[in-house]
Amino acid sequence: MLTAFARAVKTPDLRKKLLFTLGIIVIYRFGAHIPVPGVSYENVQICVDQARQGDKNLLGLMDLFSGGALLQITIFALGIMPYITASIILQLLTVVIPRLEALKKEGSAGTAKITQYTRYLTVALAVLQGTGLVATAKSGALFSGCQVAGQIVPDQSIFVIITMVITMTAGTAVVMWLGELITDRGIGNGMSILMFISIAASFPSALWAIKKSGTLAGGWIEFGFIILVGFVMVGLVVFVEQAQRRIPVQYAKRMIGRRSYGGTSTYIPLKVNQAGVIPVIFASSLLYIPILVGQFSGSTSGWSAWIQQNLVDGKPIHTAVYFLLIVFFAFFYVAISFNPEEVADNMKKYGGFIPGIRAGRPTAEYLSYVLNRITWPGSLYLGLIALVPTVALAGFGGSNPNFPFGGTSILIIVGVGLETVKQIESQLQQRNYEGFLR
Repeated sequence: MLTAFARAVKTPDLRKKLLFTLGIIVIYRFGAHIPVPGVSYENVQICVDQARQGDKNLLGLMDLFSGGALLQITIFALGIMPYITASIILQLLTVVIPRLEALKKEGSAGTAKITQYTRYLTVALAVLQGTGLVATAKSGALFSGCQVAGQIVPDQSIFVIITMVITMTAGTAVVMWLGELITDRGIGNGMSILMFISIAASFPSALWAIKKSGTLAGGWIEFGFIILVGFVMVGLVVFVEQAQRRIPVQYAKRMIGRRSYGGTSTYIPLKVNQAGVIPVIFASSLLYIPILVGQFSGSTSGWSAWIQQNLVDGKPIHTAVYFLLIVFFAFFYVAISFNPEEVADNMKKYGGFIPGIRAGRPTAEYLSYVLNRITWPGSLYLGLIALVPTVALAGFGGSNPNFPFGGTSILIIVGVGLETVKQIESQLQQRNYEGFLR
């Protein structure tokens, strides 16, 4: 990895792309610290410090993806979360709506159209989420345990509220534009890199908070234990993310005139973790809904009290439900993202077949069988990785809210890191081939 970056720095055009990407990252992190107009910056900092030292953070996932900008209510408070949500929604609707499925099959033109729809949906979701965040901050429910939570928005006139929502929506549009700039003029994977930076930005403060809150040897034992757990998790995630089942495919040789075509051998790579980090995001988002409803209902008895007592981090019921949801969504997402019938039809159309398996329906059944077999270990792996924050610190007095190496964080950071290195290496190989041909 370090060798690839060193070689990239020595290549002039790649060095320009790296510096351009670095400049965009600096702009993104700078915007994550500019407060929205109408917000009391001093009161926000007081409440943020108390919230991050508390036991629960209902908006922890969104705050993680925004690099800590959400709870500070900055112009980039929503971050790339609306874009992620819009992308997932469009990907799910592609299976349901024939028009979107047809666009997906049209190649680059159809992909450009779907990207345009994703942008429109991102802005709409940003307006919705921005309105919800401003309403929550205005009512004081964003920091329920803070004494100055009701004074975060001193002027609660309609003009100030609209200005705050418009500012956050514009900030989301700018973040989306910055990500596309990295994709077009930088090293690629713009949105993924911004997500990587947002998560990595929270690591130093989270690690130092664990050290300060530790009780063994001044917190250094807990600190060292967390670092060790982090290295083990990164190694495990790299190993599983690279693991794949390669199904051999043979293409029959065809004679057209005096030339022969086909006769080549290739394979279909089926990853063990075919669903990526999507099941973890789905499960986390679904579990946040009843908790938020229970908190905002204002009731302290009945179903609301049961939710707040059992469906929070560290509780056995929450852990079990979280694990089962991740396994379910792993199978669900794989089922809608990989179509064995379509793959089998394409292979049959171009004269391809799996050795020992007849083309057509038997091929689709075989692919479905193999996919289900490898999805089981992939889904269990996702569930175990996501539960590490609860299990790893069980011997140190329970789960720590500042635990930085959560399943979502590690999966995204390792996945984006591997993809970025692959892109850099592919661009280096292109330049090596150009130099050889010259």
